[in-house]
Amino acid sequence: MKCPFCDFQDSRVVDSRPSSDGREIKRRRECPSCNRRFTTYERLELSFPLIVKKNGERQPYDRQRVLKGLQKACEKRPVPADDMERIADGVEGALLEVTDNEVSSDFIGQAVMQRLSGVDHVAYVRFASVYREFEELSDFAQAMEDLVKTRRRQRKKRKTP
Repeated sequence: MKCPFCDFQDSRVVDSRPSSDGREIKRRRECPSCNRRFTTYERLELSFPLIVKKNGERQPYDRQRVLKGLQKACEKRPVPADDMERIADGVEGALLEVTDNEVSSDFIGQAVMQRLSGVDHVAYVRFASVYREFEELSDFAQAMEDLVKTRRRQRKKRKTP
């Protein structure tokens, strides 16, 4: 593995650990040239459908774009990075269940919002405001109303044996 600091072509593994869910391996590495340490993650490469954006453009799925959107929505919120990773894992799981070769970007947005609503309500509204392109205050009010209705349904399901 190439060193990200000095571009030396080799590094050695100092420590390897599986993640809590067993889906990836975290490797701590050290560069023999500059002696700096860095972390890499080894993850199974999966085949995802192409993402069809609103303008019709097709792109390969990019986990980092999902995480970037989550980070913006969760900025200054008490949402651990592990929760954002789990949301991205859930989105990927949903994508793997799709049998089509293409899926709309709307599918990803809905999958993120569904998972984010159970983690942090403010982050959910932030994400929804960008994803749904809110232009009026009434758009925010509708999102809040939808969130409250969803919470009520979830509480009723928990109370019903």
